Amino acid sequence: MSNSLTIRPVTRQDFDQWLPLWEGYNAFYGRSGAAALAAEITQMTWARFFDAYEPVHALVAEGQGHLLGIAHYLFHRSTTSIEPSCYLQDLFTNDASRGKGVGKALINGVYEQARIAGAARVYWQTHETNLTAMKLYDKVAERSGFVVYRHLF
Repeated sequence: MSNSLTIRPVTRQDFDQWLPLWEGYNAFYGRSGAAALAAEITQMTWARFFDAYEPVHALVAEGQGHLLGIAHYLFHRSTTSIEPSCYLQDLFTNDASRGKGVGKALINGVYEQARIAGAARVYWQTHETNLTAMKLYDKVAERSGFVVYRHLF
């Protein structure tokens, strides 16, 4: 990616460009059409980025005036560390930006925000079939060996 790539916090003016990236991320994980997230969830997610009482944050990758990718992350406490942990919850780049360093730049941006916040670690999960992303993840982090379990209500 050229030097024109900027990683920065999302602003309220970014909504119209953020939304298609958010929808693309959700579609990638099967949340589109009849299975799409409720509009209220999208609106609440957006609002959380600008609420000082929320631990949820967003970075965007911008190139030549266009958003190319998003990273959403949050800080939380842990029983195994005094410092906060940083969970990289959502990472997505548009199709044209894949393989050009945008995802890596966003991850590094989250790493920097975690360092500033005094976090002890940054971690994330991905689906086992997301092999393309895992090629990048294997270069910028180590696999923890943990398996994720969940129970939905």
